[in-house]
Amino acid sequence: MQYKEIISISGRPGLFHILSQTRTGVVALALADGKRVTTNPSEQVSVLNDIQLYTYSGEKPLKTIFEAMAEKEIAGLKPVSPKASKADLQSYFEAVVPDYDLDRVYPNHIKKIIQWYLLLQAHQLLSDSEDAQAPADE
Repeated sequence: MQYKEIISISGRPGLFHILSQTRTGVVALALADGKRVTTNPSEQVSVLNDIQLYTYSGEKPLKTIFEAMAEKEIAGLKPVSPKASKADLQSYFEAVVPDYDLDRVYPNHIKKIIQWYLLLQAHQLLSDSEDAQAPADE
């Protein structure tokens, strides 16, 4: 599965895998509970591949942030709980992305990124399989 197949839907918690597109939205499968959902035109759909985080040196793709979180976890820094205090969330995120923009990245953004990371990790979807599938296509 690729990050371009995983979406976030405004107003709905968690992440979703795109099953098909309709004229007015998408049909997706919730990663958390496996339920099918259909979006309507009033819901904003964001593809994980397109989401970026504000840093002082520009914008970083979410994939890069997830890779940094995985590297820190391997080095011994476990992700904090998404329900941790604002100070704990910010100190963890500073360790992962030292140059993130404090004025434009809010604690609720950090919570959401950590929740998504843990959800993708639980479903073993952290590595974008686009690179892994390239040799198999030959």
